[in-house]
Amino acid sequence: MKNSKYILLGIAAVVCAIVLARAYTYKYRSQDTIVVTGLGETEFSSDLIVWSGTLTAEAQNVAAGYAEIEQSKQKVQKSLEDKGIPAAAVVFEFVNVDKQYTPVYNASGNWAGQRFTVESPDVEKVETVSREISSLIAQGVSIEAYAPDYYYTKLDDVKMGLIEKASADARMRAEKIAVNAGTKIGSVASARMGVFQITGANSNEEFSAGGSFNTANRNKKARITMRIEYRIR
Repeated sequence: MKNSKYILLGIAAVVCAIVLARAYTYKYRSQDTIVVTGLGETEFSSDLIVWSGTLTAEAQNVAAGYAEIEQSKQKVQKSLEDKGIPAAAVVFEFVNVDKQYTPVYNASGNWAGQRFTVESPDVEKVETVSREISSLIAQGVSIEAYAPDYYYTKLDDVKMGLIEKASADARMRAEKIAVNAGTKIGSVASARMGVFQITGANSNEEFSAGGSFNTANRNKKARITMRIEYRIR
């Protein structure tokens, strides 16, 4: 009886050891993964330009200031139309008037300003116009012009394409690691997308932790990363 008891206890111990070993092995294998980061990049040219400027005037009274601004406005409108910019692409904001003072705080006149914005898909044409601002100055227009901003209206398509590229790049990297390790990759355990970066093409512009969105360059580069964890099988 005693021998039988010891035999049963021994069998039970062996069974428990096998169960625990298999459980440990399963746990280890279930946590055995490969983590890689894939990169997707592409370059593209902007398809929308926004150019702005401000017409200014100084006069002794408000009426004279408004009149000077109106004359400048008409010259700008005609100049843009002559260069092929439709009136619908140009927006003039309200006229802003400020009282000007001399150092002894006696009223010396008024300053008037009116901002205008040109928004157009004809990037080449508006870009050329923005560089020829001296022709308006030669006509007596007091104007402050700003550098154009460049945009792309199909960024969602670009982003989706980059996600595909980055995911494919990540899988290729994972497969190479698996081959060198003598194993194969299985299903995706987790995936996380990095921030969307848009910088000027051929520039040394730095990336931002919150994502870059360049509007200063006509030609741009978009970049995205995908961090993917693959199970091993």
